[in-house]
Amino acid sequence: MILRGVSLLGIDSVTCPRPRREAAWQRLARDLPASRLADVTQTRGLSEVPALAPQILAGQVRGRTVIDVNG
Repeated sequence: MILRGVSLLGIDSVTCPRPRREAAWQRLARDLPASRLADVTQTRGLSEVPALAPQILAGQVRGRTVIDVNG
């Protein structure tokens, strides 16, 4: 895979020591306005997952998707 002029940004907190992870998540909570996160968040029901999965794999879903397992 060759990327030119593209930034891949994210957080891989799995291998990071716990104190550093906590500091990173606290900073995100402090610096990222909740409204910005809400703008890119959608909630879907558990029954929608089979139809949603192919869209996710095809790169057609952007932002954050929360699966409501109660609805």
